[in-house]
Amino acid sequence: MERPTTQADSSCSSSSNPFMSLVLSIREYFLVTLTTHPFVSTSVSKINTVLLYVNVPEKSLLTNEEFVLSSTAVVVTLIIYYVLFGKRHRRKRKVLAEELRVAQRQVHVLEEQLFNAKIEDIMASTPNRNKSSSQQPRQIRIFMDGAFDVMHYGHMNAFRLGRSLGTYLIVGVNSDESIKECKGPPLMNDEERMTMVKGCKFVDEVVPNCPYIMTSDYLDYIFETYDVDYVVHGDDPCIVDGKDVYASAKRLGRYRSIPRTEGVSTTEIVGRMLLMTKHHHMRHKQRGRGNSVGSLSGLSITGGGGGGAVGGGGMDEGNSSDDSDNEIHNDDEMDDELSVFTASQYNDGERIVIGNQSKFLTTSMMLRLFSAGVKPPGEGMRVIYVDGAFDMFHCGHVRFLEETAKRGDYLIVGIHGDSLVNKRRGSNLPLMNLHERVLSVLGCKYVNDVLIDAPLAITQEMIASLKISEVVHGTESDDIGAIDERYKYPREVGMLTAIKSPIDFKLVNILSRIQKKQAELQSKIERKKKAEREWFNNKYDQNGGGKNGSK
Repeated sequence: MERPTTQADSSCSSSSNPFMSLVLSIREYFLVTLTTHPFVSTSVSKINTVLLYVNVPEKSLLTNEEFVLSSTAVVVTLIIYYVLFGKRHRRKRKVLAEELRVAQRQVHVLEEQLFNAKIEDIMASTPNRNKSSSQQPRQIRIFMDGAFDVMHYGHMNAFRLGRSLGTYLIVGVNSDESIKECKGPPLMNDEERMTMVKGCKFVDEVVPNCPYIMTSDYLDYIFETYDVDYVVHGDDPCIVDGKDVYASAKRLGRYRSIPRTEGVSTTEIVGRMLLMTKHHHMRHKQRGRGNSVGSLSGLSITGGGGGGAVGGGGMDEGNSSDDSDNEIHNDDEMDDELSVFTASQYNDGERIVIGNQSKFLTTSMMLRLFSAGVKPPGEGMRVIYVDGAFDMFHCGHVRFLEETAKRGDYLIVGIHGDSLVNKRRGSNLPLMNLHERVLSVLGCKYVNDVLIDAPLAITQEMIASLKISEVVHGTESDDIGAIDERYKYPREVGMLTAIKSPIDFKLVNILSRIQKKQAELQSKIERKKKAEREWFNNKYDQNGGGKNGSK
């Protein structure tokens, strides 16, 4: 029969095993040190106070040794869990991130396959009218035409829709003379409008000097000369002298229509410029000046937009020395109720809204359609970065971006947010909100990607994240006075380059032209807005109208 183990035997065993003896000594030292620590005693006392309050028996209260042992057990468990499983979770996250990147690439591949399948369907349903016996891949050639005066993202979306009906888009730009004969001289000349159309990534070829009014003979010339398969126009009627301009193309089965981009038009955008004021977007009565309402009359135009790095401009009143373009406005001192999209002033105590929020509804789908084909920069690519407001995207911007793109392999354009632009320039700037400006820049063929709501200052972290090789700004920038603040780090590390803007064109040029024609434009805009309202009401069956009542 075995004899029970006694404490003496245990002590004997410990003394005979040096390692066990060391472990027990450390344990005793650890317990004595921690159990006598003031923090432990205080913590146990507070816990026991709570336990007594809830009627826990005294014999069940926590001791210092129990507190230390339980806390140690929790800490050791967490450490062991991290060592055994923590890295596994990190590895799993890396695997999931890689799978996500692979899935995104697969989405791009599937989208390209879907696009190619759609093109094959279009080709199968389109007779081959190409007279040439060339072995080149067959194209479905689309023709669109227009004045494209003060061109905007609505025009770009029309080009996108038109090109989606084929594989090659040809755009005819109406000549200055033909526009002048039909509705008065355009704000932009031939070269300026051609630059804008050529700079759109959805356009493959441009035909200059097209007549404003399409005739059957000219359409036949277009079909014959450019091997055009279809003529495309918006779904709003195009009637001249009581006749449908595209009647002959429709008879031949070579006419297609596309939906109009609602919420934006040249008329509406010019209307925003007619309402330019020096004042902030919404101001209390005591901060208003007189009984003035938004108008270009009596205003002198100041430091303008950026044909270079920035677009936009400012307008100042009379002989005021205030430079609304470079001044940083302090909203707290002005006690303004700021609304970036609504300009208003007071007339005898009544608030008069002089500029409304954009009616264009920007959806994620629209942004995605304009971003089609955007890919990240490849390994070893030279990435160029340029930033600004790019308000009222114009030919000065296009030419500047064209020159900037030549400096590298991949061009990223940073677009400043509405609040940042407004604080720097005041009035009801920017004329176009952030989403509108993003779409305009995304539609430019020289731009590879866009940084939305870009920060004012370019930092080391931002350069590293975007893999920027060079930061560029133009000589016609609006924000010359703020370059030290914006480009401090790129200058310090030798990454900043100033390039001469190819043409001296700014938003201020557009505003000055509008100022000279204010009365004429005002009456024209009122007529066109009335016609647009009637078209909209007809299309959506409002006010008793209906689609059947369309002209």
